[in-house]
Amino acid sequence: MKSLTDILGAFTRGIARSRVSLIGAMMVTVITPFLLGAIFYDLIWHIGNTYVAAIIYMVLGPAFIGGLVLVFLGLFFFKGREEVRLFTLEYLRDYFNDPSKFSKMRKLVFFAVFLSCINLFVMGLLAYRGYHYMESVGFCGQFCHTVMNPEHTAYSNSPHSRVACVECHIGAGATWFVKSKISGARQLFAVALDTYPRPIQVPVHGLRPARETCEECHRPEKFHGEKLVVRDKFREDEANTHVQTVLLMKIGSAGDRAKSSHGIHWHVAPENRITYKASDHSRMVIPEVTLHKQDGTQVVFRSDDADDLLAEAGEHGEVREMDCIDCHNRPTHIYLPADVAVDNKILSGEIAQELPFIKKMAMEVVTREYASQEEAKSAIATDLNNYYQKNYPDLVQQKQAVLERSIAAVQAAYAENVFPEMNIKWGTYTNHIGHMEDGGCFRCHDESHESPGGEVVSQDCDTCHTILAEEEENPEVLDLLRGQ
Repeated sequence: MKSLTDILGAFTRGIARSRVSLIGAMMVTVITPFLLGAIFYDLIWHIGNTYVAAIIYMVLGPAFIGGLVLVFLGLFFFKGREEVRLFTLEYLRDYFNDPSKFSKMRKLVFFAVFLSCINLFVMGLLAYRGYHYMESVGFCGQFCHTVMNPEHTAYSNSPHSRVACVECHIGAGATWFVKSKISGARQLFAVALDTYPRPIQVPVHGLRPARETCEECHRPEKFHGEKLVVRDKFREDEANTHVQTVLLMKIGSAGDRAKSSHGIHWHVAPENRITYKASDHSRMVIPEVTLHKQDGTQVVFRSDDADDLLAEAGEHGEVREMDCIDCHNRPTHIYLPADVAVDNKILSGEIAQELPFIKKMAMEVVTREYASQEEAKSAIATDLNNYYQKNYPDLVQQKQAVLERSIAAVQAAYAENVFPEMNIKWGTYTNHIGHMEDGGCFRCHDESHESPGGEVVSQDCDTCHTILAEEEENPEVLDLLRGQ
């Protein structure tokens, strides 16, 4: 019976006499310590750099598996001139067919099983950590840096920044996981060949069903009553006057513990199924809306030019059922309008309200077109410094640090929302919540969509909200609510 030393020697000679196996063995020998060390480090302390993790799971991992495959192919199919009988099918067949010789195979079988277990253990760790890496925010948002930098930046500043990308873009279920990986492979080729669109198109048809996704956390039927909303704005005068709009939003209900659905979430109540036809994929123009009532009847609302628009739309005029994304179309990747971005920085104190005309000057510099963010950063700093040096030299000397901090915040307002390299400007991606940036609600609620019976989709402001104050300094209603 052959000793373990003999088996190891035969195994080594078998590898040495096959160039294919030799190459594979060299790859496995060199890669294994680095790969195991990196995987254990990632398991215990976590590797934060997405590019280092990519090298481990997308380069070293496949190379390790490729090396094992080469060893196997070399031993059994690409043997050298001097054959090693331990690794031939004829040798194995003789021993398995002869019961008297089978005991001699025990060490060989043990050795093969031992190596297989080690390889399976390493590949299991690799598969487990590789899977989690490819599901991580770093992989989704930072691996293809230039392409996904705008979306990752917007995501990082959004209310959903603690929700992993895959929770919405993939979620549970094998079907959407497979679809996402197929789509990801196509996108990878687009990045490699530099054929991706600039800006990235909104993937309306590639996303999971919105209600199935959003309602894992949000439950419209549990929304009730009204919500007080205060919107802050700063005027472009010398004092950067702070004004506020106070709204009582009629959140309403989509059912559950209410006599009937009402308010904003009336649209997603079970008894009010709504479908529509848009003129193109952007869904900015909606010529036809259909209300499907609980009793099975339908009411079709059409604009005056619906026939012409739908004829031009062709296949784009397909029927779509209204869901969360039709209003909340930017739930995470939120790009702010220029005035809102600047107002937010003033409200947070990053831009000092005490600087004269800072709102006006900030709007002037951020709304200009620049070739890159670096050019924008330099130009914004230069222009604002020049303006205050020229018009308020004493203020610059007294409050240099305040001015520098404010300029940095103006630069950030631009950098968080405008990405010239990807052709993303102010307003490239609009938000359908409300009706401030674009049509929003008015895509349907314009009183021009009319049914055959003469019923129209109302544009009455009180349907969704009550205005308690509009761009007022120190609104009285807020003092009343605060008990002042």
